[in-house]
Amino acid sequence: MTGKIRAMLVLLALIAGLAAGGSAACLADDALTPAQKDAVNKLVHDYIIEHPEVLVEALKDFDSRQQAVSETARRQAVDDRQADLFNDPASPIAGNPKGSTTIVEFFDYRCHYCKGMAKDLSDLIDADHDIRFIYKEFPILGPPSEYAAKAALAAQLQNKYRAFHEALYAYKGQLANDIVLDVASKVGLDTAQLQKDMERPEIAAEIKRNYEIATALKINGTPGFVIGHSVIDGAMPIDKFKALIAQERKG
Repeated sequence: MTGKIRAMLVLLALIAGLAAGGSAACLADDALTPAQKDAVNKLVHDYIIEHPEVLVEALKDFDSRQQAVSETARRQAVDDRQADLFNDPASPIAGNPKGSTTIVEFFDYRCHYCKGMAKDLSDLIDADHDIRFIYKEFPILGPPSEYAAKAALAAQLQNKYRAFHEALYAYKGQLANDIVLDVASKVGLDTAQLQKDMERPEIAAEIKRNYEIATALKINGTPGFVIGHSVIDGAMPIDKFKALIAQERKG
């Protein structure tokens, strides 16, 4: 609650207490009689009816406080999961492996919003040679998404992760298992070997670990990003994304 609203309510309480025969001392001790409480409630009710903007201000203040608490918790989660986030050898990396700005993306190949940002992100990775981009397969949209995620991680064993990743996003239509294998074949993957590698326990373990990290960071949808120590939800225009990177670089 802002100081302005708090002061107003205290003043209303004081007036109501005095009007009901009380004293400033008993109000300070929070010992209102039933009559005084009724008077305070009526005054507060009447004031809010006449000044509804007070409620709007209070709700905005509450949202701001909740957001600050959430951001603090998320930053702490980033610190706690640094090894899994930034240094997991199972997570594919694009861009400059030694880049000073690390970006982590949690995504799903069937997510419309992820698909909408894919080309811009790819261009950004190629244009900005100080970005280290980490992919976190986060298939939350059902079995076809999980199949695609496993195929992508298996493609990494054939050194074609990024080509396959971008080809999956470039496909126009709904992804299904046979479509995933067809896309894999078109980017030069050995699909028989790919299907064998998809069953490797370490691939399932990587996806499970990504879910655990996303839960800790309170990432509930896709795309979700970690830029430095900040967690960002949802898709956005690439100019805004670049501004967030610039902000992170300024510290």
